[in-house]
Parts: sequence; C-alpha cells; structure tokens
Amino acid sequence: MSDARIRVTHLVFSWPDGTPVLDGLSFVLGPVRTGLVAPNGAGKSSLLKLLAGELLPQSGQVTIDGVVGYLPQSLPLDGEATVAEVLGMADKLRALDAIAAGEVDAALFDVVDGDWDVRERSTAALARLGLNDVAPDRRLATFSGGEAMMLGLVAQLLRRPDVLLLDEPTNNLDRAARRRLHGVLQEWKGCLLVASHDRELLDRMEQIAELTPSGLRLYGGGYAFYRETKDTERRAAEQQARNLRSEFKRERRDLQQARERAARRAGNAARNLADAGLPRIVAGTRKSAAQATAAKADATHATRVRQVRSRLHDATQALGDEAALDLSLPATRVPADRLLFSAEGLRVRRGGRDLFGTHGLALAIRGPQRIALRGANGAGKSTLLRVVAGQCTADGSVRRGTGRVAYLSQRLDLPDPACTVAQNLALAAPDMPAQERANLLARLQFPGDRRDLPPQALSGGERLRAVLACVLHATPPPVLLLLDEPTNNLDLNAVDLLVQALRAYQGALVVVSHDPAFLAEIHVDRWLELADGRLVEDIGP
Repeated sequence: MSDARIRVTHLVFSWPDGTPVLDGLSFVLGPVRTGLVAPNGAGKSSLLKLLAGELLPQSGQVTIDGVVGYLPQSLPLDGEATVAEVLGMADKLRALDAIAAGEVDAALFDVVDGDWDVRERSTAALARLGLNDVAPDRRLATFSGGEAMMLGLVAQLLRRPDVLLLDEPTNNLDRAARRRLHGVLQEWKGCLLVASHDRELLDRMEQIAELTPSGLRLYGGGYAFYRETKDTERRAAEQQARNLRSEFKRERRDLQQARERAARRAGNAARNLADAGLPRIVAGTRKSAAQATAAKADATHATRVRQVRSRLHDATQALGDEAALDLSLPATRVPADRLLFSAEGLRVRRGGRDLFGTHGLALAIRGPQRIALRGANGAGKSTLLRVVAGQCTADGSVRRGTGRVAYLSQRLDLPDPACTVAQNLALAAPDMPAQERANLLARLQFPGDRRDLPPQALSGGERLRAVLACVLHATPPPVLLLLDEPTNNLDLNAVDLLVQALRAYQGALVVVSHDPAFLAEIHVDRWLELADGRLVEDIGP
C-alpha cells in the first residue's frame, strides 16, 4: 500500500478582489481513489491548483507526501510543441540517441539519469490510452482535444507520481477514450483526487469528497452511494423542516393564548381586589406579583418561539436552493408519423475530404424520437447536428418538415449576451405577454433582482435555466431539439435540472453525449453510431 497522503490544515484562499473561495479548510486524504464534487464556482479547480502548488493560499498549510502529478482542465500547451516535449522527455531521448551513436560525454548520462527505458515506457503508456504509433516529433496542434488530454495524462503518469490530481479529465473524451481512462484509474494504487461531473467515472471512485462552504465531507463508496445518502439526508431534512414549521405554529399559538389568559386573569384580579376592600399596599403587592408571574410565563413562551424559529431557519438553510422547479412546457407534442428531417447522400467537405464518405449518409427523424448520436472524436457528430439545424450547408438531398428546430450548444448561448435574462426571454418569445414571461421566470427561480442580470453574472445553474426558458418557450415552441454535449460544463445539480426539462419535453430530440447515465435518464429510444463516414443503428447503451 502506498504511503501517499494529502494533508490540508486551516486553508484560506480568496480571489484578488476579496471574494472568499476556501475558508479554514482542513482534511486528510490517503492512498484511495477520491472523486471531488461541488457546484460550479465552489472552488474545486482552485483547491486542486492549491494542492499542486500553482496557487498560494492566504493562510494555512498543504503537505503532500510524495511526488505530485496534476492535469488541469485546460492544458496550457503550445500547439507547436512536440510529443516528446509535452511528455518532458525530449532531452532524455536526444541523450539516448547520442549515447547509442557512440558518444560518451558524462553530461549525457546525467541527463538520462538511469531512465534507460523511457522510450519504451512512453510508447506503452501512449498505446494504453489509445495513442498508438505516435511519433515523438509530432506537433500538439495535430491532436484533437481528447487526444491532447490523454497526452497530458501520459506526461503525468511518466513522472511516476504518488499523488495524482485530475480536473475534469473526461470532458473532451469519446466513449472509447473514457473506457481506457477508467481502466488506468481503476488500477491506480496511490492517492488519486478527481474533480468531475462524470457520474460514470465518479461511480468508480472508492469515496466521494463533497466540497461545501463548511468544509470537505467524505462519503464512502462511489457516486451512486453518495447520491443515495444525500437523498436520504434531504428527505430527513425536509421532514425536520415540516415538523419545525408545525412546532413553530403551535408555539406561536400557545404564546398568543397565554397572553390572552394573562390579560383575562389580570382583569379579573383587578376587579376582585377592588371588591375585597384590601388595603392599598396589600392590593399593590398582589398586583405586582401577578404581573411578574404573567411576565415570566410570557418570556418563557417567547423564548420557545425564538428557539423554534432559529431551528427552522437553520433547517431551511440546510436544504439549500434545490427546490423542485416548475418546468411545464408549451405544447411540443409531435405525431408519431410526422417527418421532421430526412437526408440522402448527405456529404460535407472538410479539409479536402468528404466527412461522411464518398456516398454520403442517410438520416430520417420522425415523430417524438429521442435519438442518441454517438461516435469517436472527429467523426463529424457536431457537423451533422449543425446540418440538421440548418447552420451548415451540405450536398445531397435534404428535406425539412414544418416546425422550429432549436439548437442547445455546449456554450449555453442566449439570444443576446449583452441583454438581461428578462430581455433575452422577450427576444426569444416576443408574442408572450410580459406578465406571462415574468411568471415563467418566477417558476424558474428568477426573482426580480436576478432576472435583470446579464448572462455573465449568472451562476452555471442560473444560466442553464435562462437558456432553457429561451429555447423551450420560444415562439413557436420547438418540435425538434438538438443538443451537443449538453452536460460537459454543467455541475451535477444542473444536470439533474436538464434531465427534468428534457423529460417534460414532448418533441423529438437528437443528443450528442458520452454520458450513458444522462442518456438513460432522458429515455433515449434510438441509438445511432457515426463511424468511418457511415451512420448505422446501434444496439443501445
């Protein structure tokens, strides 16, 4: 068993403008596979950079036992860099070649530093992650985004790290590349910390670490166990909140009744004292004693009300803002026999070649089909979506049905990035009455102050809700919805929101995604595979 450890003590980090990110964070992680989860903006990437030494905390301490390997979400690499340079072995390869040619300079042996099998190790590591027969002098610019990510991972693995930090490693990977990555991480024996929204990857972790404003909480097991535990906790918190609301009403009622009883007793006592003819000093003493007793009882009931109110506030805060949204949609139902799109011999020229083969491909979309479009990186999935959306010209026979086609990009684009949420919805649905638009935004949890913000000021979940409002409630409502890797930049709560919306949508949809859990949850019923310029019916998940 590895002795690799991450120790964090009272870590404090804020942005230059003073915005707090981490406040007094402390935890210890040992040689296990840990998935790091939190909403977008909660500080996952910042934490990884702090652990890797790329950011410095305002206070606190980070101690790591062993060599650290760190793979950021976006690789800061020069496109002209060679594979050997990216892997950090260019100098060693030159020294090995010089020694093989007969040179005996001692400096060459210092460069090699005993790493005589670096060429073989790098070739094997590249092949294991799907990068077969990659020449050391090949330029980074010739690789796809997913291939570049795998190249960056190989560079870290070749360092033989004890602690491996990965930030969203599957974002740009196709299905085959994800499987290869899963295999490598499944066998990892050191300390592994992966920030990810990929539920399939998180399910392969040995524990889940949830980053919250109050600290890092560990859950034994993979993502499914974490989600089950969170759901159980939430149900218990909701029940506690309901119980406290009832208790609060009861205590307020008791307080009011106690005050009414005290008022009646005080009135009766005053009349009785007057009728008894007691000396003034005795009557005054009795009256003061009665008032003190009433005040004490009133204070006791008031204290109980304050205590229950405080506990109710804490319980409500603990529930957060995950209340179910009203995602009722306009009428988007599509008859089963209605043709929405068809193409024969569809071809697109890219880089001097036919992207969909010399004969092109055929595609027909009818009725409320839910289609998953899969294929390797670079196969042309996004291009095909743009053709269906009418955003890309193509050769061949193309027929389009009536009705609007809506396209939800990975960037979550709104109609006008310079306009507020309310203004964007007005642009998308100009025929919708202003009050109806306001009611819709309220149902999507946009209070008055939030609906007047521009897109760049929104959180990830708010931006998704705004885009869903503009796309799904536009005039006219869409009959065909196209989604290109919709979960790539969403946190897990936002993915759940998107699933709710797509389940409520009754039109046809085509989605490009490498997330099998997401595809299952939106009830995909037709699977297409794009490979070698051909589009074929696939067997499903």
